[in-house]
Amino acid sequence: MFGKKLANLQKEMPILARHEGRWQGTYVHMDSGGKIIDQHKSVLTCDFPTKGDFPYYQVNRYHWADGRNEELHFPGLYRDHRIWWDNERIKGCAWEIDHRSVMLTWVRKDSPDSYLYEMIQISDDNSKRVRTWHWFTNDQLVQRTLINEKRAD
Repeated sequence: MFGKKLANLQKEMPILARHEGRWQGTYVHMDSGGKIIDQHKSVLTCDFPTKGDFPYYQVNRYHWADGRNEELHFPGLYRDHRIWWDNERIKGCAWEIDHRSVMLTWVRKDSPDSYLYEMIQISDDNSKRVRTWHWFTNDQLVQRTLINEKRAD
């Protein structure tokens, strides 16, 4: 049954399937006025495991210039042509909107009055992608994140 779900995911979400692999990039976080409030390097791995409970699995590794590091795991379920996350950090989903774009929305569980929208565009040759995040708290834009990535594998 798991193999069938994975095949459906890759068939029904072909743009997301193009994201499989490792991506290296830079995150730039800005306040609502455009002032940079944080910046760091990243390595993200997007995987479609053939076994286990989750047909999508993403690992985000962040590296700051001051030596700090963080690693986050995002196992995702697939249903209704979307990837769904519900873990200790976030609850939300992703869906495709055209031939190169994926949208995400989620709520951080440590900030229930906030929500976030992310838009991802992948290049036609699958070698680059850009992502933008819009962070809202109490329906007010409080932050934006710009992410530029290149395929690392």
